[in-house]
Amino acid sequence: MSRLPEILLAAAVILLSACARQSHRKVIVIGVDGMDPGFVERHWADLPNLDRLRREGSFQRLATTTPPQSPVAWSTFITGLDPGDHGIFDFVHRDPATHEPFLSTDRTVEPRFALPLGKYRLPLTSPHIESLRKGEPFWGKLADRGVPVTIVRIPVNYPPSSVGNEISGMGTPDLRGTQGTFTYYTDSSDESSHRVSGGIVRKVRVADHHVALRLEGPPNTLLRGQEYAAVTLDADIDPERPVARIAAGETLTVLRQGEWSDWIPLRFPLIPHIATAYGMVRVYAKQLHPGFELYVSPVNVDPNNPALPISAPKGFAPRMGRFSTLGIAEDTSALRQDVLTHAEFLAQSRLVLNDEIHLLSRTLDNYRDGFLFFYFSTVDQNSHILWGKYDSELLAFYQAVDASIGEVRRREPDAGLVVMSDHGFSTFNRAVNLNTWLLEQGLLARDANGEIDWVNTKAWAIGLNALYLSGADPGDITQRLLSLRDPESNSTVIESVTKVKAAPDNRAVAPDLEIGYAPGYRASWETGLGEIPLTVFETNRDAWIADHCISADRVPGVLFLSPGLTAPNPSLKNLSSAILSLY
Repeated sequence: MSRLPEILLAAAVILLSACARQSHRKVIVIGVDGMDPGFVERHWADLPNLDRLRREGSFQRLATTTPPQSPVAWSTFITGLDPGDHGIFDFVHRDPATHEPFLSTDRTVEPRFALPLGKYRLPLTSPHIESLRKGEPFWGKLADRGVPVTIVRIPVNYPPSSVGNEISGMGTPDLRGTQGTFTYYTDSSDESSHRVSGGIVRKVRVADHHVALRLEGPPNTLLRGQEYAAVTLDADIDPERPVARIAAGETLTVLRQGEWSDWIPLRFPLIPHIATAYGMVRVYAKQLHPGFELYVSPVNVDPNNPALPISAPKGFAPRMGRFSTLGIAEDTSALRQDVLTHAEFLAQSRLVLNDEIHLLSRTLDNYRDGFLFFYFSTVDQNSHILWGKYDSELLAFYQAVDASIGEVRRREPDAGLVVMSDHGFSTFNRAVNLNTWLLEQGLLARDANGEIDWVNTKAWAIGLNALYLSGADPGDITQRLLSLRDPESNSTVIESVTKVKAAPDNRAVAPDLEIGYAPGYRASWETGLGEIPLTVFETNRDAWIADHCISADRVPGVLFLSPGLTAPNPSLKNLSSAILSLY
């Protein structure tokens, strides 16, 4: 009897085993949001791992996008498409029907049908989150060819694209569904409960050294009124010493005045004993004696029990331990609202950085081969606060990232390494209220109530670089914009005006022109929301002292390549194809 079937079976087993052991080329990309080439060049001696990487490999400036905003730039890197094709033009877009701003990167689609049951409203289907970015992630081509893929915290990838192992980054909301809402509790007689930009102030009363703090979490969509689900944090304050015990369910945390907590897990009841949403916060004991001031971070998704789709597969995030899941975790809003001092903000930023370093270590523990992308946010967010004024403090964050790059090279010496950023940085000295200028130019009209008269308005700005036209001549308004001078210094305010070429699917939300401001200038915060303040120019006295939403050629990113790697004509648009060519 022939033994051919047995021989063929044995050969198949050997072949499958060999395939299982097959390894793929290791390529690691470290994305450092906002790393500036000029800053790096001024500090080579303080950044030994980047210095070694450029000496052994190469270092170049990386051309960014127009406009050089993070969601726009990262979308181009992810897809290899221009903004007109991937459809992300700014942090916010305008609804063409209502003129209201909305987040440009994603949206939640609620269930259409629900079953009423008493005070509850039970959806018959699950809500889902849609990415508004068009185009496919370049790493999908690698996965299609069997290359293992790991993508950790890349921006504009919420929800995760479900290719390989992924954790979402910028765009991931807090449990309230916002891009970050802190809560600040105080018993100060000068305060009252109110909302501020990026947060909520709660006036509380301490009685017998105890205060119960109501903390709102997610909107309870299972209730007909959609009230916020909430938990109570019980704070017991030592009558003699500046120490407090914070109780959150079964979790007890003891904090001294001026101390930050670790992550505190929370359970928000939606339907008692049936449905619960899990979150987590960090708490800062700002003052315990003689007054009471407590900062509570935005309620992050708990990676151990994710209530939102922050990773793919769903079980990938729980393997990493707890870390900041909010898309932008450094709380610049709390600093700008004077809830956190400069030193307290830096301490909070270092906690975020520690989370990133921990997450990188866990990622490398699980990395075997194939393509790995890992993202650092800390240089960008701290540059907004420190650039040009607190260089030694900013350098410390650069050095921490530099040390992490050295750790990657130590642990993966055979991997091809790419270190890149989406843009650089510049000063932000003067804010431009572009809609006020448009009003003076007769291009924007108001009705009798002071509201925008949309019938007679020919141009309107919303977002940080976008200008929408409705009857205005693009050539005429371009000339006017380029002629704009700051009356305080007679300086050029706008260096470039770019006409947007949008694909048909993106024309409804696409602006007509993108404004490239000169260094030192930026659209005001009010312009970002489409508002019309009193004056065209304002001196920037905000804690946010630097930015990059200016002319793109002024703020290129960085590109470091380890020996043997090349990227001709380096730009964010063609970098992904250069990475694919390595495989």
